[in-house]
Parts: sequence; C-alpha cells; structure tokens
Amino acid sequence: MTNPLLEAWNTEFALPPFAQITDEDFRPALEAALAEGRAGVAAIAENPEPASFANTIAALEMADDLLDRVAGVFYNLSGADANPVRDALQREFAPKLSAYASEITNNAVLFSRIDDLWQRRDELDLTDEEMRVLALTHRAFLRAGAALEGAARDRLTEVKSRLAVLGTAFTQNLLADERDWFMGLAEADLEGLPDFLVAAAREAGREKGQDGPVITLSRSLIVPFLQFSPRRDLRERAYRAWAARGANGGATDNRALSAEILALRAERAALLGYESFAAYKLETEMAGHPQAVRDLLMAVWEPARAQADVDAARLTHMLHADGINDALAPWDWRYYAEKRRLAEHDLDDAELKPYFQLDAMIDAAFDSASRLFGLAFRPLDVDLYHPDARAWAVTRDDHHVAVFIGDYFARGSKRSGAWCSAIRSQRKLGGDVRPIVVNVCNFAKGNPCLLSYDDARTLFHEFGHALHQMLSNVTYGSISGTSVARDFVELPSQLYEHWLEVPEVLDRHARHAVTGAPIPADLRDRLLAARTYDMGFQTVEYVASALVDLDFHDGPAPADPMAAEAATLARIGMPAAIGMRHATPHFAHVFSGDGYSAGYYSYMWSEVMDADAFAAFEEVGDPFDPKTAARLERFILSAGGSREADELYTAFRGRMPGVEALLKGRGLDRVA
Repeated sequence: MTNPLLEAWNTEFALPPFAQITDEDFRPALEAALAEGRAGVAAIAENPEPASFANTIAALEMADDLLDRVAGVFYNLSGADANPVRDALQREFAPKLSAYASEITNNAVLFSRIDDLWQRRDELDLTDEEMRVLALTHRAFLRAGAALEGAARDRLTEVKSRLAVLGTAFTQNLLADERDWFMGLAEADLEGLPDFLVAAAREAGREKGQDGPVITLSRSLIVPFLQFSPRRDLRERAYRAWAARGANGGATDNRALSAEILALRAERAALLGYESFAAYKLETEMAGHPQAVRDLLMAVWEPARAQADVDAARLTHMLHADGINDALAPWDWRYYAEKRRLAEHDLDDAELKPYFQLDAMIDAAFDSASRLFGLAFRPLDVDLYHPDARAWAVTRDDHHVAVFIGDYFARGSKRSGAWCSAIRSQRKLGGDVRPIVVNVCNFAKGNPCLLSYDDARTLFHEFGHALHQMLSNVTYGSISGTSVARDFVELPSQLYEHWLEVPEVLDRHARHAVTGAPIPADLRDRLLAARTYDMGFQTVEYVASALVDLDFHDGPAPADPMAAEAATLARIGMPAAIGMRHATPHFAHVFSGDGYSAGYYSYMWSEVMDADAFAAFEEVGDPFDPKTAARLERFILSAGGSREADELYTAFRGRMPGVEALLKGRGLDRVA
C-alpha cells in the first residue's frame, strides 16, 4: 500500500494531496524520512572525495528534502488542526527529531569537512551567497556543540532532546486549557454586547455543542467581551480563566515545565561556554548582547508606564463614577478604555466592525501587494487540510510565484494566536522550488465574519510574513524567506501593517457589510486619529512580557519562574491594573521552543525599523511608490538571510534608525 506522503505529488503546484493523507501515514513517513536523511548525511561525511562546497554544504542543503516535505505537512496540521493522534505523534517524534539533529552536528567526520572548507574559504572562489551559507553552516555546527567531546557532547544531546519533549508538552497543555474552558451565557448576560459579539458567541456555542452562546479563550472572543460586557462579575471570571491558562493544576499545568526548560537552557549555554542563555541566543541576533535589549526595552518602558499611569487614573475615575468603590482591575481596563474611546474619539468598535469584513480585508492585503509588487491572486479549487482553509495561486507577469493558504477561523483544534508558516520554502538549488505559505489566525466566525481593527492589523501582519516567504529569491533553502535574525524577522510583518492605515486603502476596501457603502471619511479619520489611543496599556503589557523573558535567560535559571516573574514586575513598577500580555504558564513564544526565547523583545526591535522603513514611502509622498517598493523587495523581502540584517536594512534605507521613530509612532514621545 502506498503512502501519499512518500510518493511524488502530482497535484496542481505540487500541493500536498491532503484528501489522500491519513493520520496513519505520518509515522511511517516520518520514520522513512529520518532514515533517508541519515543515509544522505552519512554519504556526505564518508565521501572519499576532498570536501568541496558542492559535495558537502550544498549536499547538506538537500539531505533533508523528504523530511522537510513530510514535516512541513505534519507540523502545519498539528498546529492548525490538532487531534489526539497528532498530539501523540508530536510527543513521540520530538525526541527523535532532536536526536537526529544532534547526530548530524555530533558527526565529527562531517564537521571536519565543514571546518576544512571554512579554513580554506578564501581559496574556494565562492559567490557571496555561497560564502554566507558556509559561514552560517559552520557557525550553526559550533553553536550546536560540534566542537564538544565526550561527556559534555553527550550531555548536550540529552539536554536538547529533553527540551524538545518539554516544548511539545507545554504547547499541548496550553491548547488543552484553551480548548476545554468556556463560559456559558444566559440571554440576560448578552445585555450591552454588540450584535457582532452576540453572533460570534452563538457560533462558538454551536462549535462547543452547547444550546446557547458561550465565551471561549479565543482572543477574538474574549477581548471584545472584556471591552463591552457591563457585567463586572462575568468579566472577572473570563479574565481570570484567560490569565490562568497553563496554571490550573493537574496534568496541563505548565509551571514545573517552565522551570525545567529554563534550567536546561542555562545548562546548554554553560556547556557551550556562554555566561547565560541570553548571551548565547543573542549572539546571532541584531541586538548582539542582552544589555542592548535591556536598553531598548527600558527606553520604551518608562514613557509607556508614565502614560499608563495617567490613563489608569482616568479609568479609575470612570469606575468610581459607576458606583464601584474598588481599585481598577485588569478585567476593568478594556471596558472603561472602550467607553473612554467612545467619549473622546467618538469611536465605537460596534460602529467600526461592519466596515471590516474578513473577505474585504483579505482583498485589501492582496490589492496592496499587487500595487506594491505586481502580484496577482487567483482562488484555487483544491483539497486542503480543513474546510475553513482557502488557497490562492500567486503570480507576477503570468509567472507562478507561490501558493498562499489562509486559515482564518478559531476552532478547538487550533492553537491560539496567529502565525505564518511554510509547507514548502523557496529555493533554486535542485530546481526552481516555489513556496507554499500558510497564514493562520483565530477570528470568530460570523456571517459575514467581521473583524476588529486590531484583527485586521493581525491579518496584514501575518500577510507581511507571507510576502517575505513568497518573494524570497535565493538559491539555498537555509537562507530563504524568514530564515533571518529573529529580531529582523518581524520587520516585513510589522511594516505591512502600515498599509492598513493608508486612507485610500480604507476608502477602497472598508465597506459596510450590509449596505456596501465605503467607510465615511469622518469615521475613517477618527479611526486613524485614535491609532495611538491606549498605547500606554498596549506597550506596558508587551514590554513587561519582554523584560520577564530577558530576565529569565540573562543569568542563572530561576528555581521558581513564577516568583521570578513577580520580582521583575515589582522591580519595573508594573501597574496593578495591567496584566502581562503573556504570563509564564501560557508564554508559548518563549516556552514552546527556542524561537522567541530571550527574543520576545524582537517585535519592538523590528518596530524601530518598521516605523523608519514606512517613512521612506512617506518621504516621497506615495505609499505605493514603485522605486521604494522595488528597493524594499530587493534588499528585504527577496534577500532572506543572504546578508547580515543590518547590512540589508542599511542597503534599503541608507542608515539604521533610532528609537525616536518608535516612540513617536506609538504616541509616547510625550505623556498626555
């Protein structure tokens, strides 16, 4: 019996044959892919010919082709459409994949070939891109412990394997907590809620098999509930459940896991000769070292907290005016901030949402990409992994560029948040391989689906990541698309959010769901005028999380992460009425894997650049200026990791920016 994951994909654009793939196919396919990868790596290491770039570095780039293909399908499905079988397979293969990676970097013969090439690099007549790939490969092997020997090498292998297991467990625990909790609402509890939220709650109730509306822990449901529900008791109940994800005791509690993860990361860094995990992790980022990160975060923290303190006093006055003689609490902030926004800016989410239909915002993202980069998007009628997912063929000048898949609706089988991933990445080695890129969001279903302005920004953000993948134009897959420094990877995504704020984009695409009328100019202008509203709150909840992450990794591992979190928040003066955006037990960015560990700051590091990068368009008076867009594509979107991030940004902009543009963009250059 054939396994569709192991056969050639004779489908349109070589898409995975999702309709033919069953969960029973994954284990044998992953095992076969690992076996093929091991054989390929062994052949490279044991090649009797002297090491060359082609027979060593380029060959390594191709060794995991089958594994990349199978894992690209499996892990995309595991995040977007989990089930017990896929969860079990993730737990089973996390240590196996970690062991495989360690086998490669621990292969002394293989590393000797790579090191030989590195020592002879100036004699090899390599292209700039080949030299970059050689340098990154050599560095990656060293950072993975290739130069270690004996007990230290064996222990590092054990540490990495255990971290893979713990990261998978952390993710699955969090998904279980988010999937299992919901709060039923009686009809009387719907009083004061806008129609779009009532409709979304009823849809969520149907999805949960309930007779009435429910609030789940999906951000697209719980945030508007906290904004609009006049029932303080229900807001408190919902907020406490949201804040307690991963910290409810029992089998899904993540607190002990986080402590073990931090201890193992510190040990990993020590084995490799670094003073802390943050020092190890930041060595390859634009920031370079922990103090640079701390300096940035504290430069933003002080004005943000000052603004939040001013805002808290105003919201407390509103709370007391409602006859509630209590301190402002985290479940109060969004409710009173929304009332204040209506009073000060005459802006109401319930009035705005009908102008932000999901399909219209998808069209807005596509249209902006078309005007900037000449891309066209054609809907595809193909089988995908879930009925909610949709696909488009992306072309330019009638040439195929990529397949883009959008999976936008919240469901119990999907982990929370929003992300961009690639089922297949771009490369030219071994043929012109075009990418398959996936955007995943968690919007509440509706008919039609209406987004908040923040939801629409999320859609544009993730599509910015997708453009980074789709427009990649490099030879080697290891440096394609988003394979860049972590504190550079958010630049394209955060930069793309700016096009949602372009008035002509809103005029063209923000149309009323019922009447089809364009957003009124005065409403549009009020929306744009209020874009920095409540920025003290938003900045404080983010920067607090980033500082906790940095403190966790910049020094000895804390024995009790919850106590360490509390100590950091006390030291920086965290306002009592604001919670961290991601508290430790549900801080998936940091604990589900190493991606954003000691790196959650990267959103803000990239924001320093994105504010300055969009100014390049503003300076020429055209948000769609073709020459500026061409430079953006050439030096940022198509270049991947082919050069150091600061070199790429300087090539685009002529210089590096300062923090001033960020503070101005957030409205924090002066405290109101």
